[in-house]
Amino acid sequence: MPSKMKLTAAALLTALWPAMASAQESSTTMNWFQAFIWSNESPMLGNLIVVLLLLMSAVVMGFSLMLIFKFRQNQVIPEETRDEIEQLLSEKKYREAIEFAEEEESYLGKVASAALSEAANGYSAMERAVEEAGDAEAVKMLRPIEYLNVLGNISPMIGLFGTVFGMIVAFQKLVEGGGNADPVALAGGISTALVTTFWGLVVAIPALTAYSLIRNKVDAHCAEGLLIVEELITPFKPSGKKKKSGSSTSSSSSRPSKPE
Repeated sequence: MPSKMKLTAAALLTALWPAMASAQESSTTMNWFQAFIWSNESPMLGNLIVVLLLLMSAVVMGFSLMLIFKFRQNQVIPEETRDEIEQLLSEKKYREAIEFAEEEESYLGKVASAALSEAANGYSAMERAVEEAGDAEAVKMLRPIEYLNVLGNISPMIGLFGTVFGMIVAFQKLVEGGGNADPVALAGGISTALVTTFWGLVVAIPALTAYSLIRNKVDAHCAEGLLIVEELITPFKPSGKKKKSGSSTSSSSSRPSKPE
């Protein structure tokens, strides 16, 4: 008999489970929305702060993805650009190499263009051009990434503003009630304080994480790009530079070197 009752209870539970799950799901969805996004018990300003932080979170996610795709390795230092410039230089087509590099919009193309444009002024001028162009282009690439840093630092401040505002509202309700305020009225202010802090952190953590990761990736690509350009302009390096320094050392006893 007990086994039959267990089977009957199990069958009844199986039959009612979809309806119970559906009701529980709709209730959970409604409660989650009211608790974390828009609550009728919370002050209007608190709800607007939450909406603002939600919009900032969407901006952070979209902007981070855009920067990740924009600063991929094949966009910053494309291998095709390197191979083409290297081939043109090996074929002594210096004018074609300069023109090709000038048309390139990548970091590698712009730095190579600056270096090759100084070929007539010697290898030292080309090295200076590489450093100057590399620094200038790196700054241009890092500038938009700073927006993630700004959003990551501002969002907790906005959340803290909502926290302070919510606590002020809660204490005002407590004062109005003479120390025995309605719990629902108190819950509105406290909920605003906690929810705004929550969403401020939700915006700040991904923003600062993406900022650090993308910035490090850009720094690595720029450093690799500088090494590639220095390797490309190696044929312009004077071949007798090391020999001259060695010969000057050996003949220093017979002839003093000129001060530079």
